Amino acid sequence: MLYVSTRGGAPPREFADILLEGLAPDGGLYVPKEIPRLPPLPDDYASAVAALVRPFVEPDPLAGELEEMVADVYGRFRHPDVAPLTQVDNDLYVLELFWGPTLSFKDYALQLVGPLFQRVLEREGRRLLVLGATSGDTGSAAIEGCRGLPGIEIVILYPEGAVSEVQRRQMTTVPDANVHAVAVRGTFDDCQRLVKQAFTTLGDRHPLGAVNSINWARIVAQSAYYAYWAQRLGRPVRFVVPTGNFGNVYAAHLARRMGAEISKLVVANNANHGLADLVTTGVLRVSAVEHTFAPAMDIQVPSNLERYLYEAVGESAGTIREMQDVLVRRGILQLPAEVHARLREAFDAGWLTDADIVATIRRVHAERGIVLDPHTATAWAVAERAPAPGPTVVVGTAHPAKFPEVVEEATGTAPALPQDLAGLLSAPERIRRIEPDLDALAALLDEVAS
Repeated sequence: MLYVSTRGGAPPREFADILLEGLAPDGGLYVPKEIPRLPPLPDDYASAVAALVRPFVEPDPLAGELEEMVADVYGRFRHPDVAPLTQVDNDLYVLELFWGPTLSFKDYALQLVGPLFQRVLEREGRRLLVLGATSGDTGSAAIEGCRGLPGIEIVILYPEGAVSEVQRRQMTTVPDANVHAVAVRGTFDDCQRLVKQAFTTLGDRHPLGAVNSINWARIVAQSAYYAYWAQRLGRPVRFVVPTGNFGNVYAAHLARRMGAEISKLVVANNANHGLADLVTTGVLRVSAVEHTFAPAMDIQVPSNLERYLYEAVGESAGTIREMQDVLVRRGILQLPAEVHARLREAFDAGWLTDADIVATIRRVHAERGIVLDPHTATAWAVAERAPAPGPTVVVGTAHPAKFPEVVEEATGTAPALPQDLAGLLSAPERIRRIEPDLDALAALLDEVAS
């Protein structure tokens, strides 16, 4: 499998190259030159992941090692089914993606990406400085996947004061010396901008690797749970996905392109509803990030949208460059009518205020005894507002214990952390702080790599 950049300025690369490289040198995102057909997936979830990922890795020798890696990775998850689907009503389900070590859907890809990094680094005798930005859950999952691994230093940027205490502590209390949690005095979009700038300007100073969903390995690993459950349900299914960076819902779109029976994909946003606006109106206007009860979606500039648009404009890298230039200069993305029509055909969208989120958590708990985190509550409410025939799967992206204040406000009871995380709130923290400035990040990376 060969990969090309959405902006057309990088030569085709193989899987191991784009795994370690992350962002393409021209600032674009890597996508495969062709989309393989979905193979029949085994009933065992870990083996299903290996089967789906393998065509994207071949002919790299890693393809033959996937079965061993996934068995080890998903064998450490807290639920025997790894990614269980719970039926709520006749045609309503919740996909529980919070059984990994850090209690969020990011674990389902990032616990595999870390070992993939390590195996490539070992065989090539290289070191890697892994750099990522997080709006809440990516950072802790990436850290857990890379902590203690030889040959890897991991630096995670997060917006200071804009993640929950549990989310922050899952990054800042990890004692491994190769882990560096960095509070940025700005927004997630500032963190994401710094990461992208570092990949395009600091690559000659440090061997940088990506863990955000700009890394294709993240996307393809996440597509597995959509393909797996679409196959097991046995009829076209609608997935409602809480998303801010367009990565998780794009992974579902990839599964659909491979042949999974997915009837519709629904984008669920919080008060930062640029993506929902784009789907419904064809226009994305970048404004100030609003801090909400669902911080993983507090994003105004969704990175993975570029991958979908590259497909929607007929793989015209020139068109993508023009779109991105206007977005950066003017803070607006206006889709051509035919591209918007294609987007509307593929996706629906809706969004919630914080008050709506709290009300949904309260109502679902009172009526059904189910405790939702703020992100899953967003998807639940959006699904209810637009009922559809056939099965609907609400994608549960985080454990409610990651957001105890909001859940307690809604239900009167703060959810408990799993027993193995009971000491998290009293563990000592290690935090670095920088301004949202590339020079400040460069200086920190120089220090970490020395």
